[in-house]
Amino acid sequence: MRRLTAEELQARNKRNLAIAGALVAFIVLVFTVTVLNLKRNIDARKDAIAAGQPVEYTR
Repeated sequence: MRRLTAEELQARNKRNLAIAGALVAFIVLVFTVTVLNLKRNIDARKDAIAAGQPVEYTR
């Protein structure tokens, strides 16, 4: 196994940071979509209750 040069180590570190940034961005996106869907469902439930429609908790 050969030793990496300083340029190769720097390039690897930049790639690792880019991958970490993309992973964090994906996690934030999934979290945001989940929270927005939960909010939408809560709002729909409130509207259904206000309209007098039956709301099921479990099926």
